[in-house]
Amino acid sequence: MHSRAPETPPVDQRVPDVPGPALSARYYTDPDTAAEEVRKVFAKAWQLVCHESDLPNPGARLAATVAGREVLVVRTEDGALAAHLNVCRHRGTRLVTAPEPAGKAIRCPYHGWTYRLDGSLVGAPEARQIPCLDKPALGLFPARVESFLGFVFVNLDPDAVPLAEQCAGLAEAVGHYAGADLVPVGRDRIHDLAGAEVQEANWKVTVDNYLEGYHVPVAHPGLMRLLDYQGYSCEIAESYALFASPLRDKPSSNWAERLYQRIAAPMPGLAEADRRVWRYAVIYPNTLIDFYPDHVLAWTAIPTAVDRVAVPGGFYTRRGTSLRTRIARRLNIHIGWITNDEDVELVARVQKGLSTPGFEPGPLSRRESAVGWFAGRIRADLDAVADPGEPDAGP
Repeated sequence: MHSRAPETPPVDQRVPDVPGPALSARYYTDPDTAAEEVRKVFAKAWQLVCHESDLPNPGARLAATVAGREVLVVRTEDGALAAHLNVCRHRGTRLVTAPEPAGKAIRCPYHGWTYRLDGSLVGAPEARQIPCLDKPALGLFPARVESFLGFVFVNLDPDAVPLAEQCAGLAEAVGHYAGADLVPVGRDRIHDLAGAEVQEANWKVTVDNYLEGYHVPVAHPGLMRLLDYQGYSCEIAESYALFASPLRDKPSSNWAERLYQRIAAPMPGLAEADRRVWRYAVIYPNTLIDFYPDHVLAWTAIPTAVDRVAVPGGFYTRRGTSLRTRIARRLNIHIGWITNDEDVELVARVQKGLSTPGFEPGPLSRRESAVGWFAGRIRADLDAVADPGEPDAGP
């Protein structure tokens, strides 16, 4: 899957004139660095876990992976969201395996310890047989949860700055595409790690690839026929990068691309100006969202090994879309899978090359400024000195 973003000049004023340096090869190949990222990057950052439509009713719940832990995300009785580690406080049983559409409580399938949706312990069978049963102290381990653009994010850091505050400018730029009222298209879901595609690369290679269009003329002939490469733009903020590319006026030589150019039509809620541009966003560190006229694609990059990354995601649209928009969406998704297959091969090639003894990356193009931004954020997080008295997130 590939990156793209607002109709602004090719070099935005917030993009540095000289890109920051790329990450050293060891950041992509060293197992110790990968382990450190779990604590210093993922456990302190907002992680995309699902869309609000995945939790339609009070009591709806699902499990997702955050920083090597499994979290349980639920819709509470009042319609709010709550998140807990997906582990019973009795003997560590995994509480939820498959998504559930509703329910009044969370009950452990092993011994029946039962929790309210807010995570507090209600009771346990034969409670009088359990000495020192301190219910208030034995609630589920909590996690921060927030809805942003209609997508649900979890953070294990209790002191994290709210995501909406970190990404206020992003909400202003693309908020009209998204929201809790989006509906899923197809079977793919963001929280379905087991069913996700796995790419043969470090997770940062996949994110790097999404963060630049410099490779489009060489690696993506279809995108080059569709997109106005010279109009490809980038805007970099502290916690996100936003890209845009207008569509070409010249008809593509490929029938599917040419038909898409002819019938592209915006979803309800979008303006006519949105019909001719594709937008892309990266929310640091690993949330990637494509904003198309006809649908939204949200996905995330979850490391499964130092040289493997799972990329679960989901397609979303608005109710009431026209037949023309639905046909355009199918064409767009077809084109997107071709681009994705090209990128899968590219990132595997990069990972192999980065493993070459003695290799270090060369200078970045201005079109790779977001890669330099991402590298700087990773270095800053990994080089941060933790407070010796600071406890680990969770148990």
